[in-house]
Amino acid sequence: ELARPEQFVARPGLGIEATIAGRSVLIGNTRMMAERGLEFDAQTVARLAEESKTPVLVAVDGQPSGILAIADPIKPGSQAAVQRLHQLGLKVVMLTGDDRRTAEAVARQVGIEHVHAELLPQAKLAEIEHLRREGETVAMVGDGINDAPALARADVGIAVGHGTDVALEAADITLVKGDLHGVVTAIALSRATMRTIKQNLFFAFIYNVLGIPLAASGLLSPLAASAAMALSSVSVVTNALRLRGWDMQRTQA
Repeated sequence: ELARPEQFVARPGLGIEATIAGRSVLIGNTRMMAERGLEFDAQTVARLAEESKTPVLVAVDGQPSGILAIADPIKPGSQAAVQRLHQLGLKVVMLTGDDRRTAEAVARQVGIEHVHAELLPQAKLAEIEHLRREGETVAMVGDGINDAPALARADVGIAVGHGTDVALEAADITLVKGDLHGVVTAIALSRATMRTIKQNLFFAFIYNVLGIPLAASGLLSPLAASAAMALSSVSVVTNALRLRGWDMQRTQA
């Protein structure tokens, strides 16, 4: 049975501090340990990071006590999803609190060129605000507590279904599956929806531009005008219903 901590403090983006059975325990990243003046085997930390593993450092009573390696395997299809986002004309940026070497190793595997690593939650938020000031429309995808501020600040926040409650609450869209292809589908479908809306506005505008002058001049009978208005509504609804048959695979062809 695990002992219950007597004191516990979570430090977002850094790690945790606790007192267990009268002993001080620190678990966190290299930045947290550096703040306490604790040094760990740099070669081991670097090797784990280059293997796409996140080094988690443990100190007990102010002394380095161990290094844990946490690996979050890249999900199948992630590289294809990132490639598809590039094909849609989107700039993909990785914002992470992980070690820079770990982040860069993962980014290389999935094809992400822009990487910002070792970020605290407020630094992620600042990066989102920086992109928006440059005129970019920003969609943020995240699942953790540290992602919540950035999710809330982005133009569109997208949380994956297995994320924390805080992230799900902060996001505008929640994906049922933790799959990046869901992000691709959401963006492509939203673009198709906007195209349909613009087409419908065009149809309605044309009917009115042509029909109103003809009806006002007496060249169009009331019966014909009524039929034209009905036809306008039918064309708009029919065009909108095409989205029911929207197919992501067909749009990729």
